Amino acid sequence: MALPTLTPEQRQAALEKAAEARAARAALLAKIKTGELSFSDLLTREDDITKKTKVSQALRAVKGVGPAKATALMEQAGVDVNRRIGGLGAQQRRKLVDALA
Repeated sequence: MALPTLTPEQRQAALEKAAEARAARAALLAKIKTGELSFSDLLTREDDITKKTKVSQALRAVKGVGPAKATALMEQAGVDVNRRIGGLGAQQRRKLVDALA
């Protein structure tokens, strides 16, 4: 399927929307890094920004979890490396929270 041709105004609006989403996601991950928001609390949120955040990014934002540990935790919980938080099942969420505890 070919991409639709956008007018310059539509393209600019799409770029601004994407920039806002990236900024919101960065703020969310910063809250995890500072400890203001726990990983288990993150998994209970229902907003679009949270749902579209990759699980690997969220895990790496947790203090003491780097890329290798995040990958190991995801494999242990049966989560694909490209999975987003909104696509996690209840058991996967529980396994990830238990593994971090």
